[in-house]
Amino acid sequence: MEEALQLISSPSGWVLYFVCAMLIGMSKTGIQNVGTLAVPLFAFLFGARYSTGIVLILLCFADLIAVVYYRKAFLWMEVKKLLPASLAGLGIGLFLGGSVNDQVFKVLIGVCIIVGMGIMLWLERASKDVQDRLVGNRWYAPIFGLILGFSTMIGNAAGPALSVYMLSKRLPKISFAATSAWFIMILNLTKIPLQGLVWNNLSWAGLYLNLIALPFILVGGIIGIKIIKVLPEKGFRILIMILVLLSALLLIL
Repeated sequence: MEEALQLISSPSGWVLYFVCAMLIGMSKTGIQNVGTLAVPLFAFLFGARYSTGIVLILLCFADLIAVVYYRKAFLWMEVKKLLPASLAGLGIGLFLGGSVNDQVFKVLIGVCIIVGMGIMLWLERASKDVQDRLVGNRWYAPIFGLILGFSTMIGNAAGPALSVYMLSKRLPKISFAATSAWFIMILNLTKIPLQGLVWNNLSWAGLYLNLIALPFILVGGIIGIKIIKVLPEKGFRILIMILVLLSALLLIL
């Protein structure tokens, strides 16, 4: 436990860590993409590569909260469409992430976020006819699966691209949140042995640190559940996209 407490060296660091835990909880229960704001903050606290291991365990805790709450609303068919290619994307991210230094790793995380946001912005501006043709193609789900697997392996940064895919399917917001949570939970559980055995960035100290943050994840999850029921989606989505884009630029610049 003492080693876990030494991972964060200042009171402001602890505040930042707990805020990030709340953002992750909120993102898992409905406020999509807000958890992506935590990615550069965790990289700042722990270093880019090591932060992915700490964030991974936090995400697994948050995933569990989300899938229990949304256990009856997820669409298994959408998960099955994405899963095979996403596992291939995990393998690509595992190989590339293990062969670059920490600064390049930060850039890769930022690029993954920006690409996801770019696709989202383009798809929102496209006509309904264009969207329908894209979604109807056989390669549509596999390409997104590959992007999602790679981006989540590199930096737990699959949120923007996953939002694009779910939005393009025109899912109700509850099914959107539930299906996203189940899909990401499967990927995150798959990543645990990969990051632990290959990248060696999981530790008992990180696990203890995550346990300290668990109440803040719960609070964030409750806030997300409350907000998704009452919040107008369009204006909030624009705000989150701007903040996520800024966070990605902070990683790259």
